[in-house]
Amino acid sequence: MKRSRDRAASELFAALYPRLAGWCRRIVDDDETAHEIASEAFTRLWARWTAVAEPRGFLYVTAANLVRDHWRKLERERKAMRRATTEAAARPHDEQSDPSVRLLVQSLPERLRVPILLHYYADMPIREVSVLTGRKEGTVKADLHAARELLRVHLRRSLDHTL
Repeated sequence: MKRSRDRAASELFAALYPRLAGWCRRIVDDDETAHEIASEAFTRLWARWTAVAEPRGFLYVTAANLVRDHWRKLERERKAMRRATTEAAARPHDEQSDPSVRLLVQSLPERLRVPILLHYYADMPIREVSVLTGRKEGTVKADLHAARELLRVHLRRSLDHTL
């Protein structure tokens, strides 16, 4: 029985790891970090292997949470660097005018960010995002709409600052 579980885990890893790592890579824009996040998601899955009903969903939600943690760490590091340098006074305006979609998605509240990451970056249908997040499909659709509107406003504002 342990051998069949090990085989199932190995097959799941072979089937899902490349896509999960690629998804992470598109979000964090760094190969090494993407592989660390994907590996950590699988490690957490293995720790709960017998209790997880939907491994694929578990992996993507865990990876999304790890990406959020990564972004928070980067933000803490950026703030520390700003405090440590005397030129920091000019940086906040530059960061606000950066139209990077990744940074804009990062700035969304978690309630809106997770559905965006799962639906648009992991190509999951709304029904699956609904199941994974424990929200009704209508709520997921409303959250996606609200997130797109916020992104649109931020992007427009960012582009206006650069002109």
